[in-house]
Amino acid sequence: MVTTALAPNSADDPLAYRPVALVDLLDRVLATGVVISGDITIAIADVDLVRVSLRALVASVGALAPPELTGDEGPPPAAGS
Repeated sequence: MVTTALAPNSADDPLAYRPVALVDLLDRVLATGVVISGDITIAIADVDLVRVSLRALVASVGALAPPELTGDEGPPPAAGS
């Protein structure tokens, strides 16, 4: 009986066969942005005393700022016209 090995599927683990430098990963995260969220609950004897929900957006200013006008679009319209 002959068995053949299946080719690895990149959908299973996309980083398994392609090394990614930390600088490249940080560049991609800052360019597109990422949201980090979490919940912290402090409880004693199964009684919730404090619950904190955290949500942080990590992105570069360039990724969040609206695109600036280029010289091709002309000056903005004057007020009152």
